[in-house]
Amino acid sequence: MFFRLLRLVLLLALVVSAPLSFGAAAQGLARAPAGLVADQQKILQDLTTKTDNLEKKIQQDSEGDASLVDIRLQLEELSRNSLNSALAFRPRLAEINARLDQLGAPPAAGQPPEPDIVTAERQALASEKAEINAVIATAQNLSIRVSGLIDRIGNMRSELFRNLLTKRYVLSDALSPEVVSDAHEEFTGFYKAVSSWLIFAFKFKFQAVLAATLMALALAAVLLVGGRRLFGRVFEADPGVEDPSYLSRLSVAFWSTLLPTLAVGAFLVSTVFFFNYYNVLRGDIGVFLNALVAVIAVVFCVNRLTNAALEPQLPNWRLIPVETGPARWLVRLTTAMAVVIGVNNFLSVVNDKMGSPLSVTIARSFVATIVVGVILILMGLLKPFKASDGTWRPWPTWLRYTSVALGLFTIAAALLGYIGLAIFVSLQVVVTGTILVTAYIGFLSARAIGEEGGFADTSIGRWLSANSSYDETALDQLGLVVSVAINLMIVLVFLPLILLMWGFQPGDIQAWGYKLATGLTIGSVTISVTGILTGVVVFIIGYFLTRWFQGWLDGSVMARGKVDTGVRNSIRLAVGYAGVAVAALVGVSAAGIDLSNLALVAGALSLGIGFGLQNVVSNFVSGLILLAERPFKVGDWIVAGDTTGTVKKISVRATEIETFQRQSVILPNSNLINNAVGNWTHRNKLGRVDIKVGVAYGSDVKRVHALLLEIARSHPLVLKNPEPFVLFANFGAAALDFEIRVFLADVLNGNVVQNDIRFAILDIFSSEHIEIPSTPRAVVETKKHEAWPIDDDKIEAEFAERELAEAEAAVEKKRLAKSGRKARKPDPD
Repeated sequence: MFFRLLRLVLLLALVVSAPLSFGAAAQGLARAPAGLVADQQKILQDLTTKTDNLEKKIQQDSEGDASLVDIRLQLEELSRNSLNSALAFRPRLAEINARLDQLGAPPAAGQPPEPDIVTAERQALASEKAEINAVIATAQNLSIRVSGLIDRIGNMRSELFRNLLTKRYVLSDALSPEVVSDAHEEFTGFYKAVSSWLIFAFKFKFQAVLAATLMALALAAVLLVGGRRLFGRVFEADPGVEDPSYLSRLSVAFWSTLLPTLAVGAFLVSTVFFFNYYNVLRGDIGVFLNALVAVIAVVFCVNRLTNAALEPQLPNWRLIPVETGPARWLVRLTTAMAVVIGVNNFLSVVNDKMGSPLSVTIARSFVATIVVGVILILMGLLKPFKASDGTWRPWPTWLRYTSVALGLFTIAAALLGYIGLAIFVSLQVVVTGTILVTAYIGFLSARAIGEEGGFADTSIGRWLSANSSYDETALDQLGLVVSVAINLMIVLVFLPLILLMWGFQPGDIQAWGYKLATGLTIGSVTISVTGILTGVVVFIIGYFLTRWFQGWLDGSVMARGKVDTGVRNSIRLAVGYAGVAVAALVGVSAAGIDLSNLALVAGALSLGIGFGLQNVVSNFVSGLILLAERPFKVGDWIVAGDTTGTVKKISVRATEIETFQRQSVILPNSNLINNAVGNWTHRNKLGRVDIKVGVAYGSDVKRVHALLLEIARSHPLVLKNPEPFVLFANFGAAALDFEIRVFLADVLNGNVVQNDIRFAILDIFSSEHIEIPSTPRAVVETKKHEAWPIDDDKIEAEFAERELAEAEAAVEKKRLAKSGRKARKPDPD
């Protein structure tokens, strides 16, 4: 009674509190996003303020390309933040729309009114939705404004680049005597700045300078010694090789350029890094040092490339078949051109930092372009080849004219006052040409390594062949991997360098890399390289985890549990397929692909299954049924139609059966499901073997029966229970037929047992004088005609008969001719 009253009280409490809780929930739903709207409004206000400041900064730094790139990066970040601010309302809008759908439309005129609480909630939700839409509109407008500023920066940078190439300077000021004094003053200022820094560094930062220098030298030593130990055979030409292969020359030229350049670059960069880390560098000195590091790296790379391609000391390793003297001149001219361009760039940095007069800058650039043009003309006019008759031959026509034309163009542009264009052309000839030639040699080397047998001919391939178990096929496959890796490395290393040389800033490459990583939108499809790589990595990890779990489950758990081989195989396959499927789904999700978008693909696949993939799906489903029901397992002896053998492998599409002749037969799983299959070892290997034998009529059948039963019982592989049995089967046409029936623990030993019993029957029947009859065969005698003796008498007799017949025919013909009658045809026989 007490419990009934308690339930009644609780029920009344719930009924009374239901409207109150409904109203509280509605108010809570309405109040929930108030903080979210305020937070996003504040964020948008901050973004708008930053956008205003960046717009002002665009006007101030309109002449600086690097500053404009930095501003563009900041604007792109603001655009992403504004879009994220708008996307923050997406869950709340989904909740509001779902709730409005639940409340439904307001009652029409003439219908009963709805409760006031429902009307109030609908109005609150509608008001909140309008407020959120206003904030979203603000974010969208800010994003549109930022996009306009980004486009404006792009147009300004294009205009700056055009002005750089097309601006014409007056050379009269640059060639006046005042330039010498201005240059002397600038050199004096530069010398004072550097000397004052050196005095300060050695007086107050000596320990830091020493530590930074020693650490940079230690890193350089590690790179140099370690690189030579690891890659010495790769980038060092062997003077003892008289006729190196084209692949060897390509590899040495490419790696002897790339690896030392990277080592020197790492040393220089580490030096600057440690100097900055120990606060050794001053602002202006840091700028000078960075420019000097870039010059040293470029000159070193150009010199290494020309020496690697031309090899003045080792003609047999030379990529270009020029003579030794011209090869040395080409190395000198190319290095000199790189030095001129490098020094000009370094002095341009010094001029900008020191605030030098424009005349000094023009004079410096003018001299550098004239020198580069002269060097290009000299290189084009050089005769590097020697004919068989001893005469010197020039470069090919197209190459000679191109070099001379570039030199003349650079000199003409400088003389006409287009200094910026002349410097740009000179820089591209030296630096971009070096980068392109190195990359081209790298591509050729990668292609040669990827060819059949190419990697095995390299020093690394020969070392692997001698010190590992890799065969030629494995080395070829490894060569393909190495070829792809080299091509990818060339693109990743040299493409940014080329872009930088053509006026792009690091910020441009950073922005492109961010877009490529986060996603490129093509129409309604977004392609994210990072997402794709993440999905691939996740799938690979899931695949290897599945394989590891399969091996552990099969080798450690089921093997110790003495699980049947067939059961182990079924479980291993099921775990493998399930793991790969899960890894694929997780990988697709990690790649950012919405699985719901695959509905169309699934529909197309369903249509394809309905038409062309019926057999494939039938075999797949049949394979799953075989793995689940296990009518046979691996190792079973089955009979499927005309095929008899042992099951070797069960997959989801087909089953592999090995016949007793060691022939592998692949049967589709649907055939094994739809047709009758006999399994000799389904539940166990117990089976019966029958041996038939016949004895002659007149034999003692009871004695025969006893002897056969004794033979069967005496065999060690024949089971005692069920005991063997001898059947007097039939009165045959030529023999009395008996049949021995024995049971074996392993029916796979049936052939051995039959063979042994038959030998025993022959031995015992022979000793007991019991005859095993055979079927009689009729003997047909053929009558032979007496052959005519082959001798001279036969030949003479035949010749005489022919002569007599011809004489009689001639006499008859004359008689008929005299009588005037025609010869009568002979009567038919």
